[in-house]
Amino acid sequence: MAWDFETDPDYQEKLDWADAFVRDEVEPLDLVWEHEQFVPLDGARRKVIDPLKDRVREQGLWATHLGPELGGQGHGQLKLALLNEILGRSPWAPIVFGCQAPDTGNAEIIAHYGSVDQKRRYLQPLLDGEMFSSYSMTEPQAGADPSRFETRAVRDGDDWVINGWKFFSSNAATASFLIVMAVTDPAADTHNRMSMFLVPSDTPGIEIVRNVGLAGEPMNEGSHALIEYRDVRIPADALLGGEGQAFAIAQTRLGGGRIHHAMRTIGLAQRALDMLCERALSRTTAGSRLSEKQFVQGYIADSYAQLAQFRLFVLHTAWKIDKYNDYKKVRKDIATAKIVMPTVLHDIAWRAMQVHGALGVTNEMPFFRMIAGAAVMGLADGPTEVHKVTVAKQVLREHSPTDDMWPTEWIPRKQAAARAKFSEFLDDEEGAL
Repeated sequence: MAWDFETDPDYQEKLDWADAFVRDEVEPLDLVWEHEQFVPLDGARRKVIDPLKDRVREQGLWATHLGPELGGQGHGQLKLALLNEILGRSPWAPIVFGCQAPDTGNAEIIAHYGSVDQKRRYLQPLLDGEMFSSYSMTEPQAGADPSRFETRAVRDGDDWVINGWKFFSSNAATASFLIVMAVTDPAADTHNRMSMFLVPSDTPGIEIVRNVGLAGEPMNEGSHALIEYRDVRIPADALLGGEGQAFAIAQTRLGGGRIHHAMRTIGLAQRALDMLCERALSRTTAGSRLSEKQFVQGYIADSYAQLAQFRLFVLHTAWKIDKYNDYKKVRKDIATAKIVMPTVLHDIAWRAMQVHGALGVTNEMPFFRMIAGAAVMGLADGPTEVHKVTVAKQVLREHSPTDDMWPTEWIPRKQAAARAKFSEFLDDEEGAL
């Protein structure tokens, strides 16, 4: 019976190394160069970070989601999940390990669908960590609903010309290129009306109208761009994959990424739980430690239960992806992980913040940032509500209606059937009375 909850010993050694490395070498970067993860390296940052990347490569942990032909290890989703749990503690860690979003997903689709020239121009520098990219898909009037996208790409001789607006194009301000989803055949159905294009960020006609920040960040200093594409002219070979393939390409990109997000969220939530427990053991009020207060004990128990359940579910989902090698077959579980993820992080971070009192709501502790991150997770890669509809439909497909007036589990009928099944024994029993 193949049923095991232990990690392969050799890989566990790698995870232990990564855990210590992130704690001792990477997490300090979050305090010195905050919000600069997606700024191209130069000067002091390059002198510090390039050697860290080299140490990761020496351990065979650089961009492990990619196959050996692209410089990675070709790790399955289960191994990736365990590593991403560690990397989730630090905003800088994915950069140092060569697996930061959105670049990982963008690299994956270029590797799958890109031409030889596109891979040379965009993929290798992306894998080397020498450039950043932006995924420019959602629109102000449509959000993530592709049926309402209006940005158009029209063929003009040997070129394509793009016009329209995009919203929340993360890291566009520092990206070397953008992957733009645009409508190329308005008359086609939703799954075939759009195409993807690789667009250098210095192409004339691209205007970042403003860089939208998250709640609490200064106006126009965020990392999520509102972009107007005005007569942006690109050559025909900028098309990624084939015309009308954007929807299929996007699905290739999103499946594994949602599991990576989930495991990084688990690492972040574990950090919040650790801070909650430390505070409970350290703080004394009203004659006893916080850890002796039943309310706080309840916070700790609820947080541990939420995190443990979610972690096992995500790891099981990653295992199923590896087993079946088919994202569609595991679609229900991937969507479920996406549903649960924001609530787990929000609840644990909120409890930890509460136990820290006034200090917890200040910018000297990271809890509000975690809570804002939970809100973002509820919208990124599709709103939670959309994923709930997906899960419900998938679950309902596994069930059938009854034409009977009474439900299948109606007790009087089942009781009568049970009595009929054992009638000879019941008759003997009644005759003996």
